[in-house]
Amino acid sequence: MALFAVVWRYTEDTALIDEVRPLHREYLGELVHQGVVRQAGPFADGSGGLLVYDVADEQELRKRIDEDPYSLRGVIVESRSWPWTPVFGPLTT
Repeated sequence: MALFAVVWRYTEDTALIDEVRPLHREYLGELVHQGVVRQAGPFADGSGGLLVYDVADEQELRKRIDEDPYSLRGVIVESRSWPWTPVFGPLTT
């Protein structure tokens, strides 16, 4: 498995974000339960979010992101990801 840091930028349509958020959180909650998402949360200004995925490869990462309700409903307007190796902290174990 490999860790990927993912940064999303959201649409400015706050009504859409509010509408889809419960589905998005339910989806992420299941991925957390499965160990696929290790950390996730929005930026304080509401412009996007940061997630850490633990997946086999970039193909699985793309699949998981594409299946997220935020992707399916157009909340995410930009997604960038990088393979990531933590050096300090709880994700190093």
